[in-house]
Amino acid sequence: MMKKIFLCCAAGMSTSMLVERMKQSAASRDIDVDITAVPVSEFEQIIEDADVILLGPQVKFQLQRLSAVAEPQGVPVAAIDMMQYGSMQGDKVLDHALSLLAKAQ
Repeated sequence: MMKKIFLCCAAGMSTSMLVERMKQSAASRDIDVDITAVPVSEFEQIIEDADVILLGPQVKFQLQRLSAVAEPQGVPVAAIDMMQYGSMQGDKVLDHALSLLAKAQ
């Protein structure tokens, strides 16, 4: 079953390039995932569809609150590493998301 990974940032724009890099990495490894960038304002609406949610550096300060919202649904929430985000390392961010998925199961 396809896993759904969401990346949340302030407006859903700055993570879109990282999403593309993650999709390229997943495709090259034959990993079946759906990766989408959304603004953090849509966090509550995406929880039921998400398997894992990663937060961009600009909304990382909301990690504790958002984790508490997602925990009852069993959806892991984590911050994207600042260096990986800044250098758009889609493969590393994908690995992080996949490790969170593995722990959640």
